[in-house]
Amino acid sequence: MSLLASILEAKGREVALLGALGPSEVRREPIDAVTALSRPRGAELHLVAEIKLRSPSAGPLSRAPTPPERALAYARAGASMISVLCDAPFFDGSWDHLEQARAALDAAGAAVPLLAKEFVIDERQIQVARRRGADAILLIARIVTRPRLLELAAHARSVGVEPFVEVVDDAELDSAVAAQARIIGVNARDLDTLAMDTASARRVLDRIPLGIVAVHLSGLREARHVAEMSASRADAALIGEALMRDDDPGPRLRAMVQAAKGQGKEAR
Repeated sequence: MSLLASILEAKGREVALLGALGPSEVRREPIDAVTALSRPRGAELHLVAEIKLRSPSAGPLSRAPTPPERALAYARAGASMISVLCDAPFFDGSWDHLEQARAALDAAGAAVPLLAKEFVIDERQIQVARRRGADAILLIARIVTRPRLLELAAHARSVGVEPFVEVVDDAELDSAVAAQARIIGVNARDLDTLAMDTASARRVLDRIPLGIVAVHLSGLREARHVAEMSASRADAALIGEALMRDDDPGPRLRAMVQAAKGQGKEAR
C-alpha cells in the first residue's frame, strides 16, 4: 500500500467519527486569502510558511517553538499566509494547532490568513476547519473524483473558507479549474511516490489560467531557490521543511522574503 493510500485509509476511519454535518456558528470574518496571495506584475513573490511537526519523507522536525509561537514568528518575518498541518497520524498535526495559531495571530493583531492543510474527503472536515480558524482549506485533487472536488470546493465557499486546490498534473489542473478554484497550488512532490519533479511542476504552473492565484508547493530550501521562483508565473510559494528544521525560523524566512523581491514577476 502506498503512503497516500495508507493516509486515506486512516482518514476514512477518522472522518467516520466526526459528528453530523450542521450549521456553522462561527462569527469571525475570514481573511481574504486570494487578496493576500495575489501578485501584480512587478510585485514580490508571496511566501506561505508551514507548520509541520513531522514529514513522512524527512521524519521528525522542530518542536520548538510551539505551533502558536511559530505562527507569530512567521508573521513577523513576513509570511503572507501560514499553512498548518492538521493530520495527526502521519504529520503529528492537530486541529488544536490551527486554533492555537489563529488565537495567537489575532491576539497580536496579525491579519495573516491560515491554510488548514488536511486530506479532505468530507464536508465535515471543512466545517471543523472553519470553526478552528481557517481562512482557506487544502483540497487535494488526486484524492477525490472531479465531481467530488467540485462539491467540496462549493461547500467550502458556502461556509466562508477559500478552497486552495492542490494538483500535480494537467488532468488535475483541469479539475481544479472546473471547481472554480481561485487558488491552485502545484506540488513538485508526487504524493504517491514522494519523488520530486520540479520541471513538471513548473510546466503545470505555467498552464494555470490568468486571474487564478498560482502557488508552487515543495522543494524550495534556500533563499536562492526563492529568488529563482520569483521570476516565474507563481504568485506565491510554500516553504515547509526548510523552515521546520529551524528552532528559530525568523532569520531564514526573512532572507527568503528578501529574495522573493527578486527579479519581478514574468510578463503574462
